[in-house]
Amino acid sequence: MKQQIRIGCGAGFSGDRLEPSLILVQQGQLDYLVLECLAERTIALAQKRKRQNSMLGYDPLLERRIESLLPHLLEKKVRLITNMGAANPLAAAQKIVDIARRLNLSVTVAAVTGDDVFSLLLGTETALETGKPLTNSGPLVSANAYLGTDAILPALATNADIVITGRVADPSLFVSPLVHEFGWSLDDSDQIGQGTVIGHLLECAGQLTGGYFADPDRKDVPDMAHLGHPFADVYSDGTAVFGKVSGTGGILTVATAKEQLLYEVMDPSRYITPDVIADFTQVHLEETGHNQVKATGGRGQTRPDTLKVSVGYEAGFIGEGEISYAGSNAPGRAQLAGSIIQERLQDRFTDLRIDYIGSTSVHRTNFGHYPDPYEIRLRVAGRASTTQQAALVGEEVEALYTNGPAGGGGARKYIHEVVGIVSTLMDREKITSSITVLRS
Repeated sequence: MKQQIRIGCGAGFSGDRLEPSLILVQQGQLDYLVLECLAERTIALAQKRKRQNSMLGYDPLLERRIESLLPHLLEKKVRLITNMGAANPLAAAQKIVDIARRLNLSVTVAAVTGDDVFSLLLGTETALETGKPLTNSGPLVSANAYLGTDAILPALATNADIVITGRVADPSLFVSPLVHEFGWSLDDSDQIGQGTVIGHLLECAGQLTGGYFADPDRKDVPDMAHLGHPFADVYSDGTAVFGKVSGTGGILTVATAKEQLLYEVMDPSRYITPDVIADFTQVHLEETGHNQVKATGGRGQTRPDTLKVSVGYEAGFIGEGEISYAGSNAPGRAQLAGSIIQERLQDRFTDLRIDYIGSTSVHRTNFGHYPDPYEIRLRVAGRASTTQQAALVGEEVEALYTNGPAGGGGARKYIHEVVGIVSTLMDREKITSSITVLRS
């Protein structure tokens, strides 16, 4: 067993930049690269694409990422673990093999499947968000369980160059190579808890190196246009030292690490994953050098008996319309336009939202402040059951051009089909993962 490995995170979401992962592979002296590209929203969109074409459903940037990375991954002997398989890991694995053949490269890809549990749903299960049966939300279209490290380990055991998964818990992408290389026991809750701390700190990539931390003149971050993504030197006892490639932008400090450690964490003493119920309350962060932070002290309790399942359902359509007002009394004219739309559409939509972008569009209130901006953009959105009904929103906003008020311009209109997301719990014993190995 190894005593130390280096893991880098080259992507923190589906639309992340491509070049930081390339820099990590070329200059980071990695053992593993992780690309974390999946969320509730993105897997729902992936399921939608798969419904339209059974050969799709993987991450839309998969081909571009793999084409740029694959020669360097193989040259540097860096193993890739990624959830870019999204709703279709097998098709994603085949696409990687096709790319390798086109580039005249030999690659072994292991696809992890089993997270798609749609056939196991009854529809009567309780949605965690509503407390009601899943089918009350709408017609169900997908269900993906959050798999854990135990599903990824057999893929790593094949010695595949690339392991591609569908829905797995984000930290598990990082915990799995630690267990594989160090021989950790999945029953050692404290060790897996520390591994989960490492995974959670890395999983959002540039957030750890200052991306989501930055606030000009308050929390300045240098050279953000060339933000570097992080890596961690992890030792067999679980100690981790985080860093980034020299010369890349951003910063890595105790402050950036603390913000990321608490990111999306409801209860730091009970961060529930498929691998462990992690306890972050005793984590110790220490700056050990320039852009270097050491993390120790993660703990854990026995993993849960259930797995979270993300369930997609048909949520109808959203129609949108936007138009801008500028100059003297811009807020007044925008508010008049909003009231006109409200009066014309309120009887046709039970869910209609009117925002004044630049004034009340984010928090939907002005908190007692009444600014007088020079320009305002009106946005109207309505939820509808059909595309025809949804189209009315944009049509009414566009009609403001000549039907007043004065000075409207730059009108645009959109219609979106919506896949909603709720979640439920499923007994982990009902869910079986499997591995498929493909070679170029």
